[in-house]
Amino acid sequence: MSRQYVDCRAFPSESNCTVAIAADDRNELIEAAVQHAVAVHGHSDSPELRKAIGDLIQQGTPPVEAPAKSEMPA
Repeated sequence: MSRQYVDCRAFPSESNCTVAIAADDRNELIEAAVQHAVAVHGHSDSPELRKAIGDLIQQGTPPVEAPAKSEMPA
């Protein structure tokens, strides 16, 4: 397995969230990212949210510098 991550810094948020979550297992990463999205960003846990987070997963580890901001997929 290879390391994978989701980086909140890549997406606009009211809180300017700087959290990046990484894991070796895709399902573990999605679960952790969903918990973060619900607890911190006020999203509702749904199949659509889980799919959107799955679509955001990058290979490797989060970069030290914040990535350019983009729009979260619908």
